Amino acid sequence: MDTNEVRAKPSAGPSALARHWLVVRAIFRRDFIAYFRYPLNLVFSLLDPFVWGLPIIFMAQAFSVGGRNEGLAAYTGTSDYIAFFIAGAVVSSYVGSVMWGMGFTLRQEMWQGVLETNWLTPAPVIVQLVGRSLWSLAFTTFESLCIMGLAWALFRFSFTGYLLPAVLTMIPVLIGLYGLGFGIAALVLVTNNANNVIDMTNYAVQLLSGSQFPVRVLPRILLTVSLMIPLTYGMDAIRGYLLGTTTLLPPAIEIAILLGVMVIFVAAGHLIFRKIERDVKTSGNLAFH
Repeated sequence: MDTNEVRAKPSAGPSALARHWLVVRAIFRRDFIAYFRYPLNLVFSLLDPFVWGLPIIFMAQAFSVGGRNEGLAAYTGTSDYIAFFIAGAVVSSYVGSVMWGMGFTLRQEMWQGVLETNWLTPAPVIVQLVGRSLWSLAFTTFESLCIMGLAWALFRFSFTGYLLPAVLTMIPVLIGLYGLGFGIAALVLVTNNANNVIDMTNYAVQLLSGSQFPVRVLPRILLTVSLMIPLTYGMDAIRGYLLGTTTLLPPAIEIAILLGVMVIFVAAGHLIFRKIERDVKTSGNLAFH
């Protein structure tokens, strides 16, 4: 054979990132199709958070004077409780979305009897969790836009500040939440109990981060706990940009905290989940649903 002959080289397969993207896209498409098989899900999903929020909104209006909530203004610099609450509710919805999208998905797969089968596929478990959560995030975005439109039609609230910085602030918040989501998923694997774990964690994080009220009104002990939750600074900075509220710290410092916590949470959550994953595979705990 002529040594100068150019030999054909086997074509390289797709990169790991490309393969992971195919998995994420397939899971997203599956969940999208499954969700819209039941159209009433869409109606109830849009109405449910709005109905839960109405008592809080009506209570705030009952304590307002001449359309102004002076107590809120004294703590935050704005008297528009509707806008204050809507901003917090939107951020909180993403918190619940990540927790339920990553933690509850494991419990659903246990009930359906496909968890072990899915884990035997070449797709890493972490990639499968991210794929399930992306659909939750996409629907949460759609849900939030619809709820804000409905709330605006009924109550005529307004965001008077800057939208783009608020949206950019959400990026480290969401990425950091993924680290928390990995930790919740690991806890679900250990306890085999998704509902109680996610309900308690989701409620505590949202409440203490000030989703419904300024955290300055909390007793000193609870305020200390609140200031240890990174979401508190994300919620505070987003409201500062959207409503011009008085923030706990300068927004630049709050964003720096979020960026630092984002890296720590994702790294720690990933390590914890991988260790728990190895342990339950070794012990056979996955069989106990």
